[in-house]
Amino acid sequence: MGIVLGTPAVDELGEALEALGEWQREGAPMQLHPGDVGWFWRFGPEATAAAVRTWRRDGRILAVGLLDGPTSLRMATAPDVRRGEELARQVVEDVTKPERGVLPDGRVSVEAPMDALLQDLLPDFGWVADEPWTPLRRDLTEPVEDPGVRIEVVGPEQAHVFAGVIRASFDGSTFSEERWHAMAAGTDAHSLVAYDGGDAVAAVTVWSAGPGRPGLLEPMGVHRDHRGRGYGKAASTAAAAALRQMGSSSALVCTPSSNIAAVATYRSAGFQPRPEVRDLTRDA
Repeated sequence: MGIVLGTPAVDELGEALEALGEWQREGAPMQLHPGDVGWFWRFGPEATAAAVRTWRRDGRILAVGLLDGPTSLRMATAPDVRRGEELARQVVEDVTKPERGVLPDGRVSVEAPMDALLQDLLPDFGWVADEPWTPLRRDLTEPVEDPGVRIEVVGPEQAHVFAGVIRASFDGSTFSEERWHAMAAGTDAHSLVAYDGGDAVAAVTVWSAGPGRPGLLEPMGVHRDHRGRGYGKAASTAAAAALRQMGSSSALVCTPSSNIAAVATYRSAGFQPRPEVRDLTRDA
């Protein structure tokens, strides 16, 4: 049997998340992380399952994709098949044919590890590199410094505070207390809020891929009324400390390279830029 494309049921999402966690390795290119799926879980388990795609051979998951919106597929692959021709050609067929149920006609994008063979094949079908993103990494082998502000771990009773900061951090955000509860019910979410006195000024959620593996910040936001005062640095530092406590080997985050302020914020918190990554897009 060849490689089979599938959409998991809700009770099969755990297997996909486990595979994603196992594929997170130090030194590997940025790719879909369990935390990306965990953040999507704010829309509920049924919506999350419907947005996930798996590629299997003989029952083993070789690749996992997340439709982060109907026209954007974010992917990770098992390290031993990342350059495998069979997998790459099957994914190309599945993402270029709308009837396969992955991506529609029109402008679409695929985010895949930069060393995947898929990156070499899609341009033959008219796909081009999109705007660059900057991954950043902080090593967690050494203790993390104090963030310098009060940090509180978010539980159910603080969900409304976290949601309010996230909405005030991202234009157009519809994040709500209910979405935090949905996210927390289905995943191992660790959310933090930074305070200045009584004001909640920044918020971040961190995601572990398991002990000894890179963890992820997704999202981190600073309230629009409290920017320019170092709270993004504080929240990012606190996030790194939380991931270290969870056993993560490093902390990862990725932001558009054009967002110079965000890159500077993460660098100020000890995160080091890694080589830029780009989605591949198709206009029609």
